[in-house]
Amino acid sequence: MSSHLRLARPEDQPAVEALVHAAYSPYVLRNGLLPGPMRDDYAALIGDGRIHVAERDGILQGLVVLLPQDDAMLLDNVAVDPSLHGTGIGRILLQFAEQAARAAGYGAVRLYTQDIMTENLALYARIGYRETHRVEEKGLRRIYMLKTLAD
Repeated sequence: MSSHLRLARPEDQPAVEALVHAAYSPYVLRNGLLPGPMRDDYAALIGDGRIHVAERDGILQGLVVLLPQDDAMLLDNVAVDPSLHGTGIGRILLQFAEQAARAAGYGAVRLYTQDIMTENLALYARIGYRETHRVEEKGLRRIYMLKTLAD
């Protein structure tokens, strides 16, 4: 049975938080700071219908947090269980983000990542995101990227 995507439910909050912790903990070692996703209010995001999860056999494998903005859909977080890296779940979540953006009438997806997350920067560039600017927010050096969606 393959993974399926669905909106996160309130009862998913502990599993969502555990998945985010597992996915982002390695970056804490790089600079000693908690990445943005480890600081988020997942009860509120779930309540607002902003989190979709990839699930298989009742186990959360990954998630994506999408936040509508004025000019683009913000891909605020994409996380995959580290034991499942390389299995295509991340690609499915990124494709879902693009589909959701199109369905909501957006022509682009925006994301940001920390400068220390070099693997993510390389991946996003490979799949069509281009850097738009760099800022320091919440003590983190972030790189913003944008992908224009084809019609």
